[in-house]
Formats: sequence, C-alpha cells, structure tokens
Amino acid sequence: MNTAHAMDAAAFVEPRTPVYAWGQRVVALDDLVNDGSHPEREPEALLATRGDVGEVVNIGHASDINEPVYLVDFGGCVVGCLEVELAPLPAGWVPVEEAAE
Repeated sequence: MNTAHAMDAAAFVEPRTPVYAWGQRVVALDDLVNDGSHPEREPEALLATRGDVGEVVNIGHASDINEPVYLVDFGGCVVGCLEVELAPLPAGWVPVEEAAE
C-alpha cells in the first residue's frame, strides 16, 4: 500500500452535518465574549448575553475540530458560534424586546 495515499485517506474526515439551519432562530446558552476573532470589537468584549436570541445567517466548518461554525446575528453583532454555545429557540418563546413592541 502506498503510504502517502494511506495518510491522505486517514486525514480526510467527512464534515459533520450542522444541527441548525440558515434562518433558524437560536438562543445563546452563555455570555459570548470576543476571543480576538471579532475584528470590530475589543478582545474580551461582550458580544451576546446568555439568553439573547439570534438568527443563523451562515454556516461554515472548522476542519481542525470537525465542527460546524454558525454565524449568528444577535441584532447588530454577528458572532461565530459552536453548537455547544447555542440552543434552538423554544416554540412560542417571545424575547422580551419583541414582547414590548
């Protein structure tokens, strides 16, 4: 067996299927702070608060950890999130700011 070919085959892992879909509303499970990857905010700046509702606006993939990465718009701040940082918006749940309108 060709060793280079065996290494290439072992290195390829099928990307994991995303749980959330474009346009889906989700809730932040924790405070989300800038880890330095958000260029428009200071490092350690609060990007979204636990319980904030956002909408998935794009889905990418972090190949180094084989995880989907979701771009979530939390009302003016678009944040890259992993699945463990999000939950689907419960049916019938209306965020406080929408209930006040």
